[in-house]
Amino acid sequence: MTALRQRKEIKVSNVYEDYPSQEEEEELERQLLAVYSGRGLWKILSYMIGGTIGLCIGFLTSIYLATLHENDLWFSNIKEVEREISFRTECGLYYSYYKQMLQAPTIMKGFHGLINDNKTESMRTINILERMNIYQEVFLSILYRVLPIKTYLEPVYFYIYTLFGLQAMYVTALYVTSWLLSGTWLSGLLAAFWYVINRIDTTRVEFTIPLRENWALPFFAVQIAAITYLLRPHLQPLCERLTLLAVFISTFLFSLTWQFNQFMMLMQALVLFILDCLNMLPTVKVTWLYVIQVASLLLVCALQFFNSMILGSLLISFNLSVLIARKFQKNLKTGGFLNRLGKLLFHLALVLCLTVCLNTFIKHFLNLKSDEHIFKFLKAKFGFGATSDSTKVQFIVLKPGTAYNLMHSILFGCLAFSTMRMKYLWTSHMCVFASFGLCSSDIWELLLKLVHLYTPKRMKMMRYSVPVLILIYLCYKFWPGMMAELSELREFYDPDTVELMNWIKSNTPRKAVFAGSMQLLAGVKLCTGRTLTNHPHYEDKGLRERTKEVYQIYAKRSPEEVYSLLRSFGTDYVILEDSICYERRHNRGCRLRDLLDIANGHVMDGPGENDPDLKPAEHPRFCEEIKRNLPSYSAHFTRVFQNKTFHVYKLSRHK
Repeated sequence: MTALRQRKEIKVSNVYEDYPSQEEEEELERQLLAVYSGRGLWKILSYMIGGTIGLCIGFLTSIYLATLHENDLWFSNIKEVEREISFRTECGLYYSYYKQMLQAPTIMKGFHGLINDNKTESMRTINILERMNIYQEVFLSILYRVLPIKTYLEPVYFYIYTLFGLQAMYVTALYVTSWLLSGTWLSGLLAAFWYVINRIDTTRVEFTIPLRENWALPFFAVQIAAITYLLRPHLQPLCERLTLLAVFISTFLFSLTWQFNQFMMLMQALVLFILDCLNMLPTVKVTWLYVIQVASLLLVCALQFFNSMILGSLLISFNLSVLIARKFQKNLKTGGFLNRLGKLLFHLALVLCLTVCLNTFIKHFLNLKSDEHIFKFLKAKFGFGATSDSTKVQFIVLKPGTAYNLMHSILFGCLAFSTMRMKYLWTSHMCVFASFGLCSSDIWELLLKLVHLYTPKRMKMMRYSVPVLILIYLCYKFWPGMMAELSELREFYDPDTVELMNWIKSNTPRKAVFAGSMQLLAGVKLCTGRTLTNHPHYEDKGLRERTKEVYQIYAKRSPEEVYSLLRSFGTDYVILEDSICYERRHNRGCRLRDLLDIANGHVMDGPGENDPDLKPAEHPRFCEEIKRNLPSYSAHFTRVFQNKTFHVYKLSRHK
């Protein structure tokens, strides 16, 4: 029941007394202006200090890694051939194209040599720019030609310093991402420290410099930082456009420099899809990110002369399927719980069906089989039906940037457990997310409220004091070890390989064709410029089949069969390695010779079980038997070089 009461009288004089005078109002305005000005100046000062620290920590990390590389190899003191041999396996192959571009009379002739290459794979003319991601080597070679640095900086140093410089950008990007998530640059500093002290699990740049991941991951880190900023609410239109531009440029450069870019970005697209379905990200921004991914891949595809592996990627099929499915279902995020759940399940089924159908059609139309080995590997690792669960309950209170980075860490963590190479991507991001967790005001507020100790001052004290104490502990714990590591001096020493490369350059024709292991032949191409039968860049079905045929030199095959196979590829010389022929490092069944025996249907060497369908071979192992110099072998092969590690045989030229 509503009650009425009589109004109290208000005296006019009292009303005027309650309002401040004009002088008091002006004084209040001055005080507020002083407060806001002080906060603004402190904010600007904090940004300047944080930015300077971020740049310095990136620069110091770059110097640290470069010093480790120098101390490990004594790179500045060894010969040119030793420097090139230090670029092992596929690293040497990639660097050889940088060297090839520099040795070309003109830039245009260098381009022509890459587009019409007949030395990387014998009896074939291939387009290196279409097959491999080497635009970075092309760009660096052109830059070295035009810059006035030849008199005081050797080409190899220009190359490696560029890579170490990118590591500075990498660490700075991780620093910025952690800062954006937590709101304090102290978190970025902690992330950078963790990155450095966990160097074995975050990077391998100091001993595999030219690897594609060392070019690509810095741009990927920049992209993640830009996406984290983009997902902030209430961005100004100009700021949002500039951020989208940064995302596009970093995504394009990441895609251009690594052949596995599409698989990394597919994981990223899945993160966006899951969070968008759970209504945790703004749909418009997610759509822009889908479009940027597809546009970047298509641009790279055009630069790589319409590489079919890119056109047939799951990423393009998935992103297009999501965008098409949205046209059919425009109201996914409306209605009751059961209604939305039904729409979501139907949307998921529609996207999956469209992705499979579209990808199958593209691969069938293009007759694409270059990436089938990757899917076989993933199926062997995961089996069928491997999924990652995420529920709305877990992320309902998270900010968009936090939710994105958390899901990013979870999916890349699953990938890291399957593939050693991917741990470098995941571990560095975990450094970012762990530091954010320690510096996040939201997390400290939640923890303090759980124990009924929350006050704003206590939250701020914990947010800053705990990271500072951890930084002090990390310095105390790991600084002496880092200094000891920097003072430890080693030297490159591989006399057998140096002797082999020098012999090849001095005693074989320039157009001679060499067969052998993939990893060794990459060094042969770099150090001697001779033609190869096979090489370590494995993203081509024809090359994989050719390599399997060449590797019969380590199988139980007759000399006539091996000779016929090698001559079919135009081979003049074959290099046999004792480290492969008599391998002891791996268990039975995992050695190269065992894999070849199984593929050929032969019983493996040594004690142990064999599959019932394997049979004893009719011939001894070729790489062992050829050393006996029996007539059946010497009729086709003549030994022309030998040391403790390598045996080189010249193939006879029968009419």
